[in-house]
Formats: sequence, C-alpha cells, structure tokens
Amino acid sequence: MEQVDHWGGDNHGVPIFVPSHRPPGPSVANYPLVKYVSDGITSAMAQAKAAAGDRDVLMLGAYTAQRALEAGVLDELQIHQVPVLFGCGRRMFEVLPSRVELEIVRVIDTTEATHIRYRVRR
Repeated sequence: MEQVDHWGGDNHGVPIFVPSHRPPGPSVANYPLVKYVSDGITSAMAQAKAAAGDRDVLMLGAYTAQRALEAGVLDELQIHQVPVLFGCGRRMFEVLPSRVELEIVRVIDTTEATHIRYRVRR
C-alpha cells in the first residue's frame, strides 16, 4: 500500500480499508479515506461493507483473497487470466485450508485476457 502512496488516498471517493499486521507509515495521515485495520480480515470486510452500504466491496491481492476465503467473508471473486506464464509470484489458491467450490457467473474472453467471475458456494 505504501509503495503506491495509498493510491493518492482516493478510490473514486470511497474509503479504503487496509487489513494489516503492522501500523501504517506516516504518509497515511495525508489520506483521510484510508483506514488500516489490525484486527483481522473479518473486521476489515465488515467495516468495508458497512461503509459501502448497498454497493459492492472490492478486494485486491492474492493474500487478502486467501484470508477472506478462509474466513468465509468473500462472496465472489474475479480472475483475469492473461496469456503469460511468469514462473514466479504468489500462487493465488495454493494455501487454502479446505476446498472452496465456485459457480461461474460470467466469462468475458478477449485476446488480451479471459475474465472469469465466480460466486463462492456456501
């Protein structure tokens, strides 16, 4: 988060909740819409949903998605599969505690990527 300067503190005017195991750096003081949440992914998601009202909550990052799936607080996920194999990086679903069943909601196939939206089955 710090690497991108908290996206300038603006995500189209909506609050940004950052689940984190450490306190934010001093630059976060410049961005009143950015809030670090240190008491877990469930709390971060609850705060984000409360702030969003009837709108969707967007979550970014493989580690965050893994923790949200593990905690049962992720309703849908979208994968953008590009036709490149990097050979390194974080494997998105390698460290899940149990099987997660998904239902395909939508597939958009382009020459640049295939975009697949899934609903998490409970």
